[in-house]
Amino acid sequence: MLDEIYTELIAEHSRSGENRRSLKNPTVKERGHNPSCGDDITLELEISGDKIKDAAFTGTGCAISQASTDMMIELLRGKKVDDAKKLAELFIAMIKGEVTDDSELELLDEAAALKNISTMPARVKCATLAWHTVITALPDEK
Repeated sequence: MLDEIYTELIAEHSRSGENRRSLKNPTVKERGHNPSCGDDITLELEISGDKIKDAAFTGTGCAISQASTDMMIELLRGKKVDDAKKLAELFIAMIKGEVTDDSELELLDEAAALKNISTMPARVKCATLAWHTVITALPDEK
């Protein structure tokens, strides 16, 4: 049952076109690339004040990298920059198997469904590419 939900979620988010676009006026643009498998995304953020007003991505990659990127954008849109960084760090810690407490992982919403990727070492970089990219892209605290 959980495997079916996981598979459907990956398929749904990897095919979704809602967040796969370019922004008109991005304030931040960051490329994320995984040379070992070819996943390649460009993340665009529109940051206003201390909030992520909008986010989008373009690029190619496996279903896991594309779904993870889509989930991340949905989660981070509207969030404060500092909160977005904390969520990205939490996601990466989850995938590394460092955070397993479901009550903490609830903060990740649908992205928490990817936690079992921690048991698939070859897919870890696919799942975390966008999250590492957003950490690099987000401005540091003032």
